[in-house]
Amino acid sequence: MSQSFILILMIVIPFSFSESAATGKECVCDLKNVDPPFPKDEITKVETTVLKCIESITSEKMTDLDRLALGLQQRVKQLEENVVKLEKEEKSSLYGALSLRIIESEFAEIQDLLNKLNRTTSDYQHLSVQAAAQLENMKDTMVELEKFDKMQVMKRYRENLIKETLEKCKEELEASSPPPTVPPARCGRGQLVNVVGPRTYSITPYGTSYPYGAWGRDVKPALGDENKYWLVVLTSSNVYGYYVRQYGTLSTLLLGIGPKDTYISNSNPTTNTIQGSNMVMYANALYYNCYYTYSVCQFNMATRTVSTVALPSDTGYNNKFPFGHLGTTYSYTDMDFATDESGVYVIYATTSNFGNVVISKIQTSNPPVLNQTWSTSLHKKTATNTFMVCGVLYATRYLDKETEQIFYSYDTITNKERYDLKMNIKKMQTNIEYLNYDPRDHLLYVYSDAYIVTYELVFQ
Repeated sequence: MSQSFILILMIVIPFSFSESAATGKECVCDLKNVDPPFPKDEITKVETTVLKCIESITSEKMTDLDRLALGLQQRVKQLEENVVKLEKEEKSSLYGALSLRIIESEFAEIQDLLNKLNRTTSDYQHLSVQAAAQLENMKDTMVELEKFDKMQVMKRYRENLIKETLEKCKEELEASSPPPTVPPARCGRGQLVNVVGPRTYSITPYGTSYPYGAWGRDVKPALGDENKYWLVVLTSSNVYGYYVRQYGTLSTLLLGIGPKDTYISNSNPTTNTIQGSNMVMYANALYYNCYYTYSVCQFNMATRTVSTVALPSDTGYNNKFPFGHLGTTYSYTDMDFATDESGVYVIYATTSNFGNVVISKIQTSNPPVLNQTWSTSLHKKTATNTFMVCGVLYATRYLDKETEQIFYSYDTITNKERYDLKMNIKKMQTNIEYLNYDPRDHLLYVYSDAYIVTYELVFQ
């Protein structure tokens, strides 16, 4: 407020001059102020009122009410305990009379606290009304004083203050780092900020014998199949699978009731056999790495036919570029398949990209066709898994037996990469052999050392 007073005093008082002839060579000028005199007494009055407000309204005084209320709450609690004790004592007991006397004393002290609290509340109400009136008077006075600001010093002061505030806000916005994930407009989601769970955690109907496998739901199901779940376990050397098991609901899957098996090939590895644990179901077709080739297999669940599309000839396969960490590698995970809101992707590595991750969109026609492809700087062997959300690739890494971490992202729209994501996933088992995102329920479906698990993605 002192700055305002100083600025208000920075005024130019207009004067009028009248010139009159005088005897000899002297000239006399009459100086007349055409404006009323500046009300300096009003400024002094406002300053005095402000000082009184500061003295009367302090943080210590404002906490008196809280202290009294808290003290009253504690005394009432103690009184309740004493009454309970009295009720338990025998009427003829000498101690009963003593307890009653103590309770009477408690009542008297509580009454004193209530009286003091009422007085304090009344004082605060009066102070509040008085302060409000004083503030209103000061506001009216300051409005009148601004009429003397002929050079509009206060107006310019406020304009400059607003400009400075806007400039600081602009600088802070420009200095802010870009969001780590997708813009809110894409897919109707905000940025990915957390992973919570697990929401589901259960051993598969196969028991603990088969640590490699995959499971989930059809991302684009046929009418009537919205609640179905599929499960593939690599029952041959933890490398190969040759049939898909389906369940009507999640409950029947967890209980192992009423499975329906659909065979892709016989038990011996053939051209169409599933190799590796990474696969997805989309529009009633299973997408996976064809046995011992750098090709994508599309198995139609209705017709039981297989169509293929080849990846670039320098694509790593047959355990050349698997996922892994310092402790181990996840065998035959050269190709990872992912689904998001727009369809199906395959994630792999090529020698021409120095073993770094390549992303290709799969056109889910019959036969399938490779669409747009993106090359990243993420070395595939440094990640343990990948998944897609709204056109953004996320990669995970192994921190320890209890924690997996989402550390990397690649936006296929902006081509921007980030290595500084730190979203942790609480593991129930040591290793995660399979991980995929389902845009229908925003869950991550995980296969972890023979256990099936789900986690919920949290968007801002």
